[in-house]
Amino acid sequence: MPKKPKLHDVARAAKVSPATVSRVVASNPSVDPAIRRQVLVAAKKLGIDLEAKRKGKSKVLAFLLANRDVLHSFQARVLLGAETYCTQHNWELLFMSFRYAPETPPDALHLPQLLSNRTNARAVILGGSNFPNLFAALETRGLPYAVLGNNVIGEWQPENCDVAYSDDISGAADATAHLISKGHRSIAYIGNLQLPWFRRCSIGYERAMTAAGLAPRIVDIRSDGSQLGYLATKSIFAKPQDLTAILAGSDQVAAGVYDALRELNIEVPTRISVIGFNDTQGSVLYPPLTSVREFPEELGRHMAEFALQRLQNPDLTPQELTIPTQLVHRASVAPPPAPAP
Repeated sequence: MPKKPKLHDVARAAKVSPATVSRVVASNPSVDPAIRRQVLVAAKKLGIDLEAKRKGKSKVLAFLLANRDVLHSFQARVLLGAETYCTQHNWELLFMSFRYAPETPPDALHLPQLLSNRTNARAVILGGSNFPNLFAALETRGLPYAVLGNNVIGEWQPENCDVAYSDDISGAADATAHLISKGHRSIAYIGNLQLPWFRRCSIGYERAMTAAGLAPRIVDIRSDGSQLGYLATKSIFAKPQDLTAILAGSDQVAAGVYDALRELNIEVPTRISVIGFNDTQGSVLYPPLTSVREFPEELGRHMAEFALQRLQNPDLTPQELTIPTQLVHRASVAPPPAPAP
């Protein structure tokens, strides 16, 4: 009977020292990522799962909610989708929130204990808002991850990651085209272009406006949520104008738009039509808000799937998936008012 391969066999096949293999098993950050990958490939060819050795053959993934409110409804639904997928495949999912600064060097990032060598999480699902320094820190520590691409801030290489997107660019274009089809020609977009999800929606909005031969009007304010919608709407109507429709970068922003319009005695949709984005509050606002529905549970499921596939096959080509959106029609859109005689 042939002898079962051991770690020194991995060292010989990878052309490294046994100590280097031990450091890879221990997820020592001092190991160069290229050497780590070389060792993992050699081990796989010999039928040895070094990740399982390091993590005690656990079946645990980590969901890291980064730089976002734990109660954020969209992110909670992403978590639910990931948890459902893990349960269906007999894996456990551990949750932790984590805040970190983009300027922190990757080797200085203090990762949560959930991801330390003393725990059993074998891969990470990155929800919330993330920066590239965390990706580098995870790669250095040999932790596979899948990320929500819409919420990455800063310069990064998505082609090197397992990433899931919501097709917010097309969703915003569809919403804008719907307003145009109703006869609107003066349409504003409200968002904070420093945040990637608002910036991506602005791309779709501009695309539809330009295709229709209309001039885009972006109201870019450094805020978020209902406050962003409220401040932007008040600034828009600080002077008379012919605006007839608003596309808000989220339902939360749209709620602030509603508040400001109510104070200004401007009726929705008689005077101004409004469309939101993400459909998290559309049915509870009055009048009910037309919104672009996203599918966060599906995003969570696919990120969990990507993470498990990466564990099973570290040499997979980076995986990318874009989930379509759906425009949900409610009572906040009508044709623009007739011009005064």
